[in-house]
Amino acid sequence: MAASAPERQLLWIDLDGKSLTMYENGEAIRQYPIAAGASGTPSPIGVFRVNSRFMPDMSGFGTRFLGLSVPWGSYGIHGTNKPESIGRNASHGCIRMRVKDMEALFPIVSNGTKVIVTGGPYGPLNWGWRTLREGDRGADVKQLQLRLIQRGLLLGGADGVFGPATRKAVIAARQELNLSPGDQADSALQERLGMILFE
Repeated sequence: MAASAPERQLLWIDLDGKSLTMYENGEAIRQYPIAAGASGTPSPIGVFRVNSRFMPDMSGFGTRFLGLSVPWGSYGIHGTNKPESIGRNASHGCIRMRVKDMEALFPIVSNGTKVIVTGGPYGPLNWGWRTLREGDRGADVKQLQLRLIQRGLLLGGADGVFGPATRKAVIAARQELNLSPGDQADSALQERLGMILFE
């Protein structure tokens, strides 16, 4: 990844509004319609960076692809050979744009550019908590892990993937905080750990 893109540049993706807005120095200068993840394969919510790019031959990725620094999976912003999907929840989690829009955006977005993804049904930066369990992935799982690490209940890093070590730490946290026994992080545990929606 490039050392760092100018912080004057920002991409804001609104999953509910199906739009991508580019900001320069705090001013919206371009806006494009998008397709977001389908219900079974939601787009990631959170704050990421553009960390890779490539120009494929025309394919499901269109002709341009910007990779995002999502720690729990491979996601990006790209064109599509299914333009009829724009405006819908239709992808496997990536952000789809019309080919011509992506070709206009690609050369003016630097590696390192901050990308904020909001809305949708999962995790922080939206409207509610979900109960987290083994196998879940997302920005909310990462925040849970950070709180468990702070309490000394989870060793290692926060990768946004709820695996066996996170499950064990959740069991311990529930016991430590005098909550009912279990291996899931419900809203009661998340609140007691100090998690907030807009992180």
